[in-house]
Amino acid sequence: MMDDISLDEWEIALKAKLKELQSCQVQQGVKSCLLCSKLHNCEIRDSYVHAVYSSMNKGAGGGFEF
Repeated sequence: MMDDISLDEWEIALKAKLKELQSCQVQQGVKSCLLCSKLHNCEIRDSYVHAVYSSMNKGAGGGFEF
């Protein structure tokens, strides 16, 4: 398992948002955000998705390239 020393700022932020998201899922009693009634208006999920995107592009912006 990686420790925080080897993580960059975006990966650290992503880990924090993942913990927040998982805590919310436990509180809501769901295993996936897709099963939650708050899916379409969820700030926690939106901030997690943003953190995933930022960790992928290291804050450089731009669009997804597949």
